[in-house]
Amino acid sequence: MTSLQAEAFIPHSPRAELLHNCALTDLTGLARVGFRGGDSAACLQARGYRLPWLPHQAARHGDGGWLAHLSQTVYLLLGSLEDGGARVAAEEAGWVQDTRRNYLLPRQDSHAWLQLSGEYCSAVMAKLCGVDLRAQAFPVGAVAQTSAARINVIVLNVGSDDRPALQLLFDRASLAYFREAVLDAMDEFDGGWVGVDELMH
Repeated sequence: MTSLQAEAFIPHSPRAELLHNCALTDLTGLARVGFRGGDSAACLQARGYRLPWLPHQAARHGDGGWLAHLSQTVYLLLGSLEDGGARVAAEEAGWVQDTRRNYLLPRQDSHAWLQLSGEYCSAVMAKLCGVDLRAQAFPVGAVAQTSAARINVIVLNVGSDDRPALQLLFDRASLAYFREAVLDAMDEFDGGWVGVDELMH
């Protein structure tokens, strides 16, 4: 079993039903990294990334990962399931400080990362968070930095019409607590745990 898979959680209904209703997956094993500074946008563009024009938006990059624009000069790169996060891991490993204002913000140890999938994912989050995360108010590519279950959480809408999905990043020390809070909120909707390998099918 890889670090991307949960040891302690077993779905209580078929995978297809879980993914349709609401499924929780731990992506903490995937690479993620931040960059900050007045030259960060230009540096990311030079590396081939498409940037959202405004803060609080995210853009999907070619390998299936996402780039979130968190504030005026702060960006968050999220690795893709398709390559196991290899491209983003390489960006962090290859970063060198030079004369440009582009500073590395390591996120692997600071932020845990969950994905909530399925048609009820916004209803689940409504039980934990005061922000309206329904698709009509929070479309694909939207980013919110908010509080959920009493901790600070970054929320990205990375879904599609076929499979709504929200990605949640938060203090890694709170992973066990927040995971349980989300799973508890999912009970009403017959949700459950889905491993990374199952999410990719």
